Amino acid sequence: MLIGNINKYIKFLGFFFLMSCSYIPWNLHEPKRGEFDFSGNLDLKAFVRMAEVIGLWVILRPGPYICGEIDLGGLPSWLLQDRKSRLRTTDKGFTEAVDRYFDQLVPRMAPLQYHQGGPVIAFQVENEYGAYNKDKHYMSYILEVRTLGGSPHLHAFFFNLFPSIMFDFICFQGNKPILVMELWIGWYDYWGAEKHFVRNTHVEHTVSEFIQYNISFNAYMFHGGTNFGFMNGAVYDSDIHKSVVTSYDYDAALTEAGDYTEKYFILRKILGSISEIPLPPLPDPTPKSVYPDVSLFHYLPLWEVLQYLHAPIKMSIPVSMENLPINNGSGQSFGFILYETPICSGGHLHGHAEDMAQVFVNDTMIGILSENSRNMDIPTFTQGCQLLRILVENQGRLAFTSRIQHEQKGLTDSVSLNKVTLKGYTIYSLDMKMDFFDRLRSATWRPITGSYEGPAFYRGTLRAGPSPKDTFLSLPDWNYGFVFINGRNLGRYWKIGPQKTLYLPGVWLHPEDNEVSHPSPCYED
Repeated sequence: MLIGNINKYIKFLGFFFLMSCSYIPWNLHEPKRGEFDFSGNLDLKAFVRMAEVIGLWVILRPGPYICGEIDLGGLPSWLLQDRKSRLRTTDKGFTEAVDRYFDQLVPRMAPLQYHQGGPVIAFQVENEYGAYNKDKHYMSYILEVRTLGGSPHLHAFFFNLFPSIMFDFICFQGNKPILVMELWIGWYDYWGAEKHFVRNTHVEHTVSEFIQYNISFNAYMFHGGTNFGFMNGAVYDSDIHKSVVTSYDYDAALTEAGDYTEKYFILRKILGSISEIPLPPLPDPTPKSVYPDVSLFHYLPLWEVLQYLHAPIKMSIPVSMENLPINNGSGQSFGFILYETPICSGGHLHGHAEDMAQVFVNDTMIGILSENSRNMDIPTFTQGCQLLRILVENQGRLAFTSRIQHEQKGLTDSVSLNKVTLKGYTIYSLDMKMDFFDRLRSATWRPITGSYEGPAFYRGTLRAGPSPKDTFLSLPDWNYGFVFINGRNLGRYWKIGPQKTLYLPGVWLHPEDNEVSHPSPCYED
């Protein structure tokens, strides 16, 4: 979850002990095996020092697993290449990868801890492992790897650690202090469900009782943020895979844009009533702007976009995204993947696709494959061999479940037609990184003169004026897809709700004209 410009609001709540709990997403810091990134938006040191400047203490939550609402719990997808590897255990394949990661991470965390003059007062040991619990030796291993992972300075710190525990019921333990690491004042949403709310009266009552009994707590989430890009996770509900929405607003005290809510004022009132000093006045909310409607004037069918992708891979059988031999052997993490193979007859098609696959004969869509729908009929044709195309989307990997071991995406097994295994594939990776949109700008785009029913990329312009500010994109008439602004992925939209808008930070906008790209498959309503 990306935290926006909210810290100035947090420090005005009037806590006696202000702290920020911050996840460290492994899948962003090591997107390719052995290649680490701590720059730009991933600059851990700069983020923690910013918290220090505004007066916050910090609890770092480096995982390796960090939470259930981000893709694969924050684990990098290349860990799924070996189907025999057991994630979140002391399995050698997993621990070797964790060791290499913490060899990079621990030296960066160590100088930030309190005993070294920094703001970090604790480091979490893993997250939510009690609900997973596949290896009784795992938590001890994680504690050890952090104390020995390249810096002796963490050793003393970890003797005072407390694991993250989510309480539905508080068990009082004499005079021992109690810290509720996650007081849920809201909940996350997933596509196709009602929006979740936690009643303000419930939050007010719970916080008041905590204060009465001297119970410390973290509000989860005080500010939720946004699952930008393809970072959302997924849940398994009634045997159906459901994607977490782009917004991580969470019905929190501050919205994903940092605006006040009624919960904020409730918390401020309660905590202000026990503060020994008057609370300072509230800062003004972050400025927002309303911009002219975005019109999409040009489009490119997916089939004309393929030439702007990296060279396709030729393989005898289909492989999952994670096992595609690209990105220096690390495979593909997110987005779409397209499989093409010739067929010379119609008939009964059987295939394992994760999560959603559109099946085409040449340019004509035939139907949908998914984990719950693995069969369809291909109409008979008489004009020689045709091209079977299967476009598969990763809609978010599960995390809070033992199924995390089996979250490979794309075609995860062979495909058969009339019980004959199909072979000879051309495979395209559509992970839609920024360099892809740079190449796509040189394409000859078609003017939109009517409706196009196949998967396509659409393009328009957002005119932001001379001083861009935060805004929200409302997409009432769009069915499904993603929105990219100047090559940055804002996230998924879907007319089934509950999310109706996409948050757009003003810092991602250029003065005046901004490119809006809208890749959209052609799923049925």
